[in-house]
Amino acid sequence: MSEASYDMLTTARSLAYHCETEFFARKMNQLFAPVLAGLLGCLGSFGTATAADTQRLQPRHVGVLLVSLPAQSKQANAFRQGLSEAGYTEGRDVVIEWRLAGGDYDQVPLFVVDLVQRKVDVIVSDSAVAGRALKVATSTIPIVIPTMADPVGSGLVKSIARPGGNITGSSLMTTELGLKRLQLLREAMPRLKRVALIWNPDTPFHPKVIADFKAAAPRLSIELAVISMRSLDRLGPALSAATRAHAQALYFIEDSLFFTRRATIIKEAYRTRLPVIYMDRAFTEEGGLMSYGPRLLELWNRSAGYVDKILKGANPADLPVEQPTKFELVVNLKTAKALGITIPESVLLRADEVIR
Repeated sequence: MSEASYDMLTTARSLAYHCETEFFARKMNQLFAPVLAGLLGCLGSFGTATAADTQRLQPRHVGVLLVSLPAQSKQANAFRQGLSEAGYTEGRDVVIEWRLAGGDYDQVPLFVVDLVQRKVDVIVSDSAVAGRALKVATSTIPIVIPTMADPVGSGLVKSIARPGGNITGSSLMTTELGLKRLQLLREAMPRLKRVALIWNPDTPFHPKVIADFKAAAPRLSIELAVISMRSLDRLGPALSAATRAHAQALYFIEDSLFFTRRATIIKEAYRTRLPVIYMDRAFTEEGGLMSYGPRLLELWNRSAGYVDKILKGANPADLPVEQPTKFELVVNLKTAKALGITIPESVLLRADEVIR
């Protein structure tokens, strides 16, 4: 008997003596060395498979950093549903570590550092601001952003087709859809000539959006009055500036602050009697005049697919940024009537939903 065979025999006997019954131990001792060697190999394979299975059974940790959304928002629930559809059970297969900024940008760096230090498997966020902070903080933890306003312009990815780093997700097509919104507003208000464009200086991609809007506005026969609003306490002065500029309507560039504080924005904009077209139906459902944009719940649901691919080994650098293909126009006729605006039938016929 070779030395290796003898070692395997000794190991097998040791394993046998630790079994629960003496009968099994006696049988093990009676086996020939070659059989024991084969058995030991099987046992070794079994042990390896068991270790791998145990590793797979360990729940994966997903950090979710929400700048503007609560953990029980429709978007967050759509993400949960997407994970469930992909076969994950929260608490068993995946642990979600929520970090909620509530619209407070000062909290974002703290949450970013926390999640990176915890070495979660992947991070999901609702904000380009958080995305930029995460990109600086880590180049190894994959990041998924379901609602990137301007993925390339904001520096989050190198290209739509090949992101090239550790960030991927879905684009909101901010400039393209923003110009479409201005066009719809123009159709809804044929006499519209001047629009106040409200932006947040703390949001990195806003200057580029402003430049794109200024370049396209003449084609729509619209003049723009650009007004900054860094925090909610600047809403009053911003609306006063719009009135002084003789704006006939308002447009808020997509921003976490504006989304989080939409109830106040809708109320105060209505008080000034200035119509607004927004980027998401949530605004229109809560009293805004019009909204046009992608179905955000679908984007959040699909973001779980990115997480699933990444947890299974995909590299975010190779996962193209998705661009939405379905958009919805929502018109609130109650608000239009209150503002004294008659929405043309041509616009109403194109609306996916009319709130009466």
